[in-house]
Amino acid sequence: MNTPLRLRGLLALLTTAAALSTATSAQAQSAPPRDVRTAWFHEARFGLFIHWGVYAVPAGEWKGRYYTQGGEWLLRMASIPVADYKALGPQFTADAYDPKAWAALAREAGMKYVVVTAKHHDGLALYDSAASDWNVVKATAAGRDLIAPLAAAVRAEGLKFGAYYSQSQDWINPGGENYAQAKRWDPAQLGDYDTYLKNVAVPQVREILTRYQPDIIWWDTPVAMTPERVKPFADALAELAPGIISNNRLGQGFKGDTKTPEQHIPPRGYPGELFEVCMTMNGTWGFKTKDTNWKSTRQLLQNLSDITSKGGNFLLNVGPDASGRIPPASVERLQAIGRWMQTNGEAIYATGAGPFPRRLPWGRVTQKRPAPGGPTTLYLHVWDWPADGKLLLPTLAETPAKAALLASDAPVSAQSSAAGLVVSLPAAAPDENISVVRLDFPGPVTITQLGYNLPGPDGRIEHSVIDADLHGGAEGNFTVVGAEADAVLTNWKEHRWSIDYPVRVPTASRWRVTAEVAAEFPAQLTLNVKQKPVVAAPVPATGGFTTWQTVELGVLEFPAKETTLEIKALKDGWRGGPHLRRLWLAPAP
Repeated sequence: MNTPLRLRGLLALLTTAAALSTATSAQAQSAPPRDVRTAWFHEARFGLFIHWGVYAVPAGEWKGRYYTQGGEWLLRMASIPVADYKALGPQFTADAYDPKAWAALAREAGMKYVVVTAKHHDGLALYDSAASDWNVVKATAAGRDLIAPLAAAVRAEGLKFGAYYSQSQDWINPGGENYAQAKRWDPAQLGDYDTYLKNVAVPQVREILTRYQPDIIWWDTPVAMTPERVKPFADALAELAPGIISNNRLGQGFKGDTKTPEQHIPPRGYPGELFEVCMTMNGTWGFKTKDTNWKSTRQLLQNLSDITSKGGNFLLNVGPDASGRIPPASVERLQAIGRWMQTNGEAIYATGAGPFPRRLPWGRVTQKRPAPGGPTTLYLHVWDWPADGKLLLPTLAETPAKAALLASDAPVSAQSSAAGLVVSLPAAAPDENISVVRLDFPGPVTITQLGYNLPGPDGRIEHSVIDADLHGGAEGNFTVVGAEADAVLTNWKEHRWSIDYPVRVPTASRWRVTAEVAAEFPAQLTLNVKQKPVVAAPVPATGGFTTWQTVELGVLEFPAKETTLEIKALKDGWRGGPHLRRLWLAPAP
């Protein structure tokens, strides 16, 4: 009697598996084309990231010690025992949680989508998961699903909803990280990684896709995620959410739809590819009581402007406290951004990268994607209002049919010149942060500017800091003051920041690099050209930040193609970086 029952069970399993396989294949084939799936994402440009979990209870502090880099990573950084961390659950109350207010704030800020941590690295699911009792319903004072009401509220505001899921890094559920590379501090974490993926991670992803039908799935930290381990997640997407947008952090062999630079803005974006810069508003993603290092509204707006001008999206984070309150400083900044977006949003939404291959000294440019041969609209994001009231758009040949400020009726005009289009502005900026000028052209525009500088009559290639791409970090970025050749790079606060210059030399050859520097302290810099040896570039103290000196930095080999000269700093002895003005490349013997 047992044999027929087992046979029937086996046949049922095989039939079910075949049906699922057929459904998966059919649904995968019915997935909309990528450009159709991602059209709304391209137009949205601005979204809200929410990091929320039990880590908001200790808020960066454990046993009397405050962890400056803690936040959502406190469990790992402080090596908190699993039982002690779980004991924080009764303090995660969510008693002030108002998902409708969160969604309304995102809409007020001008955001078009919201992504929330359905499960972060501490393993806590913010809903009632059948795959793990370490979830917000069973293990915290909140005692209810926190995802469903937010998804409903976000969609009621006309926004798209996304779910973040940490698939390969889980510090609570046994086996939740690959042992070969993981830090372990509690026997309760021990277990088999593949068993964890099979019994916890994959089922939870299927729960999220089924229950909440997110428009975006935001993977994170694809450590040890081989193609074999990726496949069940990819299969779940094909079966349950063929129209979803995925980022590129699932694992090996899974490209996803979007690149995700974190806490920095890529200097030239990723031409032809979708990307989304995720960034904190202060220093960490999760709530911390003592993290008051808030970026200014002006800085956040410049980040939005910069990212959009490179063709990307900006995913800006908030970290609510354990009760569900978003910090007032975050609310104030989001509301201020929203007021700017009410007037200037058309320069952000559904725009693409500006047509100029080099950074402009006064700000950024976005453009509406023109139809072939159709009219063109450029938006000039003016960060630094010119003292003489003139903006130069280098090598732009056409004259617009109309020029206007978005925030003012003050007259704006444009005239062609030998150097390009000159836009004449009123004496004062209408917006204290970024003023936007709209230029409407009847047809396509022609830009002949090169992405690099050419040798001058003396054979040297001269760069100003306006030509540089500046790589700051979560702490901020370099500051550029002045204009054109006299511009000065300053505020080099962190040794981790770096500077890139686009370079193209006539033939493969050696070039001597010199620069104008002013430094209070000596610094050890390095020069590097892609796939070439690093060259040490010591910079002496010049007597202060107002005392300029021309210093030879080193000799490098450049290939006969467009490449990048990268300048970095060494940590040893770092006391702050030099000011930098001009930089020259001269042929070397």
